[in-house]
Amino acid sequence: MSATTTSGVDAGTLSTVPALRPFRLKLAVKPNTYVGTLGVFLGAGITTLFGRLLSVGLPDLRGALGLGVDEASWIPTAYNMALMFMGPFSVYLGGLLGVRRVLLWTAPVFVVATILMPFSPNLAVMLALQVIAGIGSGTFYPLTMTYALRNLPSRYTIYGIGVYAMDILAVTSIAVPLEAWFTEHLSWRWIFWICPVLAALMMLCIYRAIPHPPARTGPKPTISWAGFLYASLGLSLIFGALDQGERLDWLGSGVIVAMLASAAFLIIAAIIRRWMSPNPLVNIPFLGHRNTLILATSLFALRFMILAIALLVPAFLGAIQGYRPLETGRVLLWFAAPQIVVGFVGAWLMRRVDGRLMLAIGFATVAVACLLNTQLTSAWAGDNFWTSQLVIALGLSFIFVALIGSLIQSLAETGALARPFDVLTFSAFIHCIRIFGGEVGTGFMQHFIAVREKFHSNLIGLHVESGNWLTDERLRFLTGGVSSNSTGIDEAQRRSAALLGGQVRQQAYTLAYMDGFMIIAWVCVGIIVLIAFMKRTRILFDSQSPKPPGG
Repeated sequence: MSATTTSGVDAGTLSTVPALRPFRLKLAVKPNTYVGTLGVFLGAGITTLFGRLLSVGLPDLRGALGLGVDEASWIPTAYNMALMFMGPFSVYLGGLLGVRRVLLWTAPVFVVATILMPFSPNLAVMLALQVIAGIGSGTFYPLTMTYALRNLPSRYTIYGIGVYAMDILAVTSIAVPLEAWFTEHLSWRWIFWICPVLAALMMLCIYRAIPHPPARTGPKPTISWAGFLYASLGLSLIFGALDQGERLDWLGSGVIVAMLASAAFLIIAAIIRRWMSPNPLVNIPFLGHRNTLILATSLFALRFMILAIALLVPAFLGAIQGYRPLETGRVLLWFAAPQIVVGFVGAWLMRRVDGRLMLAIGFATVAVACLLNTQLTSAWAGDNFWTSQLVIALGLSFIFVALIGSLIQSLAETGALARPFDVLTFSAFIHCIRIFGGEVGTGFMQHFIAVREKFHSNLIGLHVESGNWLTDERLRFLTGGVSSNSTGIDEAQRRSAALLGGQVRQQAYTLAYMDGFMIIAWVCVGIIVLIAFMKRTRILFDSQSPKPPGG
């Protein structure tokens, strides 16, 4: 590959910097550099926002399109499977063709597909458009940081990372209130149409600000795409199985078994292909570095926590307090607001403080907030979450900035920035970790809450027995409360029994959500232990630090 090859990163990773002078490149900063950075950051936000809008707006889409629960559940799955498929490919496409060319080709595909989605005549067309949109937007995330890292002045690079972190975290939080506002005041169609508007702005920024890549020189590498195809298809099927597993009863479903079996076959085929005809763009042994594995695990945990927390709070308020989405959205907005400030604070600290310390502080902060939420009761409402949401926002912002900064520092420390193939491999690997981390967070927490609710229901039910004086007393109070609106004593007793059963379920769900927050706290503790085993890396974002060789 020539020295001008570039590639991209995803939500926590670096992208390929051409053959490369390590990290600090002598590039003239043009007035449109910041416009180009805005464009690529918009791309990362669009991908996150569209996926979240699909998930939180699924009930409204079912009603508007006349779909059943089982049918509609495949809509976000199809989109995310396409993202999974396209992610590794886009890293290498960016390296071969350049960020500008790839984004200006794929963004219009995404725009057209999303505009047409509300007019889908049936589910098959809707799913096809979701796949097309996923293939188009699957290039946005992995290629986001390339332009910023190569063109921003060195002293502003870490602040660009801070803005990137705020972009991703804030978009994740505002999806719920935004979807609720669309359905309440505009139309459910804007769940699809808001992202094309943003994508058009992104394309304008990229067209005006990002120049064409320089002409390639030297021989072109011989590349086999078969291995990429097998691996990407296999990973997509694994993602689909994880996404649909809870609904379809995991291995009790023939669909899930078929997806996992096909995925295993394709992954094995990719391994055999790799062994028989190694791809020059892939250097798998490079991923065995200690810091690389620990940071990848930290990214997996971060995505797990973000999606798990985004599930727990709205689910609790909806199930226990009967909150509508618009009411839940106001609580989540409080989660997004502090990140605007904290992202810049974290970026400022990364120029002066060891990234390991910032990572540990961030995970410890999230653990403390989750422990605060383990004190919840069935009487908690939105206001009760404000303190813990603020603390979680602080912690996640610190983690995100420190994680991306540490990844860049680690790559520079190992000399990988001067080896484009290593960075290509690293970017594709981290992209897969990011996607699977979020899916495992959502899938695991849904399954965990369901299992723990049954456990607590059975446990509480052992103490709610007919003939027990506490049970009989509660039933008498409930019967007296509903008797005035009942036709007779028999109906009042039936209604009181139903109310008691509802109270048992409410307490069981409350205890299950407490367990969910406790699990997240323990995940944070485990990652803090892993961080202690990381090797120290040199701080590259301090403007006083010497430039790396050749910089």
